[in-house]
Amino acid sequence: MDLSVVKFDEKGLIPAVVQDARTGEVLMLAYMNRESLLRTLSTGRMTYWSRSRGKLWVKGERSGNFQLVREVRVDCDGDALLFKVEQVGAACHTGYRSCFYRKLEGERWKEEGEKLFDPEAVYGEKTS
Repeated sequence: MDLSVVKFDEKGLIPAVVQDARTGEVLMLAYMNRESLLRTLSTGRMTYWSRSRGKLWVKGERSGNFQLVREVRVDCDGDALLFKVEQVGAACHTGYRSCFYRKLEGERWKEEGEKLFDPEAVYGEKTS
């Protein structure tokens, strides 16, 4: 696998923008290291590097809300990735379809978008 155009930062990470392959909706932003990128490419399921937990995680491993890779792109500088995916269920750990469910209206953030599951029921914990 030729990853010569992919430029990981000083921590060995690269941001990955995730977009719905069918609708174009931006679903989330996460980070990948070399291992998670290679695993994603070999399995066809999005695998990320969790900065807070310091480990790999497959999107949907706990919730069942997987992301199936349909297309991969790298930006002109090689320092950001774009994945077009088939989203199974919700992309956001808060239960919303997209992590970008809050919209600034005037001086306030308004929640909008489709909430597909209760995170406490799935993860057994409160999410922010």
